[in-house]
Amino acid sequence: MEKKGALLLALLLMASYVAYATDPTQLQDFCVGVNNPVEGVFVNGLFCKNPIQATPDDFLFKGLNIPRNTDNKQGSNVTLVNAANLPGLNTLGISLARIDFAPYGLNPPHTHPRATEVQTVLEGTLYVGFVTSNLPDGKNQLFSAVLYPGDVFIFPQGLIHFQFNIGKTPAVVLVSFSSQNPGVLTIANAVFGPTPPISIDVLTKAFQVDKNVIQYLEAQFSSGNNY
Repeated sequence: MEKKGALLLALLLMASYVAYATDPTQLQDFCVGVNNPVEGVFVNGLFCKNPIQATPDDFLFKGLNIPRNTDNKQGSNVTLVNAANLPGLNTLGISLARIDFAPYGLNPPHTHPRATEVQTVLEGTLYVGFVTSNLPDGKNQLFSAVLYPGDVFIFPQGLIHFQFNIGKTPAVVLVSFSSQNPGVLTIANAVFGPTPPISIDVLTKAFQVDKNVIQYLEAQFSSGNNY
């Protein structure tokens, strides 16, 4: 009986060791290793301030109640609150944002590679949705809903999603992320506006359209013309 107890304890200790030995969740797209620290040192997150030197201001962000300017092509504006402008969030694994929408404003299809997003509508009426990764039959399923003030909707990590104000008045949502640096990849910008550009032969074959169509789309998302 004692041997069984000792074996169980050993297995639990091994499981605990494996759990703590795993790498932390990445907070950036990549982290290239260097042998010489003089080449530049970046950490997966931010360096920590001496706790003795921390102040209340390190945990305070003001002004999220202020409406943002939505006078742009998409008619929306994202105010992100993360460890870059609220240092106390560093290592806590969360961040948040306010999104303002003009009437019929859009937060275009995009993904957050490192975070799940939870959205709460404060004002307005929005049509929102996300698309699944490829299903066994090669298709993708859309999950969408029309949201009103007080409604909450979840966008799973890494999946393409969007928010569209279908009302005649401005809309405001508050979102939270399961990462201090969720990252964002706006689909149209990433495909038609990267530097250097993706080969036009790749894009014409992928979208099964004429080169003129691709060139027109690239002109909309070229550097300096992005949302």
